[in-house]
Amino acid sequence: RPEPSSLSSPVIMFRVPTNRGLAVDIAAKGVRSFRAGSAVQAANIPLGLDHGTVEDALEPGKFRIKTFNKISPVGLARFPEASYSIKSDSEKSHAILLRSHKLQVSDVDPQVRAIARCGAGTNNVPVGEMTKMGIPVFNTPGANANAVKELVMAGLFLASRDIVGGIAHMKTLGEAGTARERVEKDKAMFGGREIAGKTLGVVGLGHIGSATARDASSLGMKVVGYDPGMTIESALKLPRETKIVGSMKAVFERADYISLNIPFINKPVSEGGTKGIVDASMLEVMKPDAVILNFARGELVNSQDLKHFMSLPQNSKAKYVTDFPDDELWDHSNAIVIPHLGASTEEAEDAAAAMAAETIMRYLTTGEIVNSVNFPETLLETRDPENTVRVGVVNNNKPAVLTKILSIFGDHNLNIQQQVNKSRGDVAYNVIDVEIQEGTQWKAIQKDITMIDEVISSRFIWGKSPVGGYGYAKNMDGKYWA
Repeated sequence: RPEPSSLSSPVIMFRVPTNRGLAVDIAAKGVRSFRAGSAVQAANIPLGLDHGTVEDALEPGKFRIKTFNKISPVGLARFPEASYSIKSDSEKSHAILLRSHKLQVSDVDPQVRAIARCGAGTNNVPVGEMTKMGIPVFNTPGANANAVKELVMAGLFLASRDIVGGIAHMKTLGEAGTARERVEKDKAMFGGREIAGKTLGVVGLGHIGSATARDASSLGMKVVGYDPGMTIESALKLPRETKIVGSMKAVFERADYISLNIPFINKPVSEGGTKGIVDASMLEVMKPDAVILNFARGELVNSQDLKHFMSLPQNSKAKYVTDFPDDELWDHSNAIVIPHLGASTEEAEDAAAAMAAETIMRYLTTGEIVNSVNFPETLLETRDPENTVRVGVVNNNKPAVLTKILSIFGDHNLNIQQQVNKSRGDVAYNVIDVEIQEGTQWKAIQKDITMIDEVISSRFIWGKSPVGGYGYAKNMDGKYWA
């Protein structure tokens, strides 16, 4: 803990990652904590990037974040007011934050560097188009996991005991004034079964699936699971007694309750998608009194096949609980349709907005990428910003592009301190830390890099200040835009 006077002189600040996404600023003469995602302090780097128009600088020194929908104030509060301007009507913005708004390409200004959705799904964002434009799209996996998991557990109880039917019956009796005299006689109409000792099948063992498995196990249920892409992290979160099986059908064969926790991929199963993955072939191996809990996506289930299955006399005790509208099953006596309440809690909305804000700040101020659905995860070592310029380059993932980029720095006799190259599908992301030298023509360097045929965009991440949309340029069909 430094003396107050020791902090008055210039200090070099570094960012050290810790667990839970937090970080610590370590100063040469002491240590102080700070909120995750805060801007890295940087020296007065003589970049001289005066390209662009004066009219563009609506709020010099600040990043402009445009919001669609009502975003949780708790999440928005993560943005330091001195460095970020949050508006819902900004014509020009550096990043976009949204929830359910169906984003159009026309909503995205040329200077937008990043988009974050406060939630796990990104089906309301044209991800493919954003990738072509060189814009990472972020989501918030796990932020709403507890809220959804709790609703899954509620669905499990609703399907086990006919609580919904019982409530409706009591309203009818109440209106007739016969509730007290009829309640004991009629309660047999709404009998059910206990979940202890029953088997829960979990398809998809990510944040929500593993949390559901843990809670079910603590209530005395047996758990079987399937997830071909299960990570070590997810595996460590599962109850020790969980039985992992080799296929989705194996789960359906064994389980009394089946929780779907997989993403929706809008392709037939034969083409690697998950559209209608729960169909007649899957249902024919399921127990006749099993319950399907669908809090993932409605399109995972072939509703016509399920309606036919539950309408057969031998399957009269099968149930379906879903958090999504269903035109086929909304009035089926064996279906419980909930109005998409999975993440509709204050806590989930706060957590998702906070995670989205932190992710956006991290990318804008350091160039690091986490939780992106279209860009590769990119983690970087911290460098001394007093002597370093950090350059980020987005390009089409084609051979020899990195060689072209690095040769430009070589032509200017610049020393590269760190270089990271990552790719994902058709897009590649490069981050280059370059040692500062007197007389370097940074403006010319950025234009030369940006106008490489395969390059989509480039930006200077560290400079006099890493805020305010510092040094961003795009290759727009062979024309230089900065």
